[in-house]
Amino acid sequence: MVATGADALGWRLWLLMVAVHWAAGARPCSPKYFGRNAMVCVCNATYCDTLDPVALPAPGTYVKYESSKAGKRLERSEGSFQRSAVTPGLLLTVNVSTLYQRVKGFGGSLSDAAALNILGLSPPAQDKLLQSYFSEGGIEYNLIRLPMACSDFSTHPYSYNDVADDYELKHFKLAEEDVKMKIPLLHRASAMSKRPLSLYGSPWTAPAWLRSNGDVRGKGALKGQAGDKYHKTWANYFIKFLDEYAKHNVTFWAVTVQNEPLAALLSPSQFPTIVFTAEQQRDFVVQDLGPALARSSHRTQLIILDDQSTHLPHWAKVVLGNATAAGYIAGIGVHWYLDSIVPPRCSLEATHELFPHHFLLYTEACSGFLTRRFSVSLGCWDRGQRYSHSILTVLNHFVSGWTDWNLALDMKGGPNWIKNYADSPVIVDSSKDIFYKQPMFYHMGHFSKFIPEGSQRVGLQQSRRCLFCQLEHVAVLRPDGALVLVVLNRSAWHVPFGIQDPAVGFIEAVAPANSIQTYLWHQQ
Repeated sequence: MVATGADALGWRLWLLMVAVHWAAGARPCSPKYFGRNAMVCVCNATYCDTLDPVALPAPGTYVKYESSKAGKRLERSEGSFQRSAVTPGLLLTVNVSTLYQRVKGFGGSLSDAAALNILGLSPPAQDKLLQSYFSEGGIEYNLIRLPMACSDFSTHPYSYNDVADDYELKHFKLAEEDVKMKIPLLHRASAMSKRPLSLYGSPWTAPAWLRSNGDVRGKGALKGQAGDKYHKTWANYFIKFLDEYAKHNVTFWAVTVQNEPLAALLSPSQFPTIVFTAEQQRDFVVQDLGPALARSSHRTQLIILDDQSTHLPHWAKVVLGNATAAGYIAGIGVHWYLDSIVPPRCSLEATHELFPHHFLLYTEACSGFLTRRFSVSLGCWDRGQRYSHSILTVLNHFVSGWTDWNLALDMKGGPNWIKNYADSPVIVDSSKDIFYKQPMFYHMGHFSKFIPEGSQRVGLQQSRRCLFCQLEHVAVLRPDGALVLVVLNRSAWHVPFGIQDPAVGFIEAVAPANSIQTYLWHQQ
């Protein structure tokens, strides 16, 4: 596509306007609007917005990053603490003596669809996309979820071993999607990242000959019952997956037992899943998967559930209530899709109180699913706000991290072989060799860039309830001793407030309408 004269002139003028920012390191967003306030940042082979590496401010000062529906995208500013408060009634006071859960991190999923879309760009544009997610000039994801074989976000259904009755898995083989797409991308992402990447795998489906419906597609359980040859083979399939990836110098921090063992029953008929009840998952872990992982050379941790929060705390009671199962399991994976049904204190917090030594991790979330017409809604600020609202809510209820679904999708929200399209923080238009960074991307960055692994949530008192606004917040102590405060305002008006750190002083602040802010400072 050739630009018109006016387009070309506008592009040259815009480049001149941002030249000063280039010299400073950070590059601003190249905006494009898809309707009023529906703004994306456009990236291509030669230009993409970037951020400077996080640098801690001098004692007595702070830095603030702000994104807003009005058009700001992680815009940086600086300020100084005051000795006394001159604030409206709303005051947020940080209390570092009250410590809660440690943070594992934030990230997204390298599905087949995500890999295809990234690799559909020219190599320089691919680098820009990967840098946006993983480099110091980007939002520094540290979590990556990988489907084990196909998910619905593949171009076709497949498993790693389609040779019937191969109980010794002699014909197990990674797919081209792994060897030619995902593994090279993982190596590139790792090389760009200053932070260690934690990978975790999740199976959607098993080979047809292990499934009750005799098909890699659709709803089916494993044949037989825990402890038999079918379940032993399926457990060894996990080990083979880890073995084969290790041959390519890729290791996994964790695996989940099964993606959506029950919620997928509500999905389209062809959706690939293995059905487990909580009791069946417990028995599979105790008799098959737990021992197989323990015998293996891998130090890979095990995550149960990987499904909706509505199953908690029941699922945890059934599985972790068994001492043998609990000994094999590190954490509980949660999906966000039905969160509005059960209050988080009744699901997440109740589970944490029962099993405080097993982490809670959000393992999947996306917008635009099951909408058909608007799977992708370019520049939609509300979808970004939903991400931040979810992250703030669950962090305040003992969750240790949050993983988005597909890292990148096409303009339709795919590919997806059952046409179960969805939205993504990054949308690729390979026909123009460009990609769009959506509000969801920047909302994720307000957490992922500033809250590294090992951070710990701290106490945050609010002086009064914010009756006429939707101000939400969380405070975190980083391993380097810096404090991070994230504030989200979902209301349509500005909200004045104050921040108090008794060790440093006060900040007078305003949360603009429909905005998210991240504050960073060091205690003296």
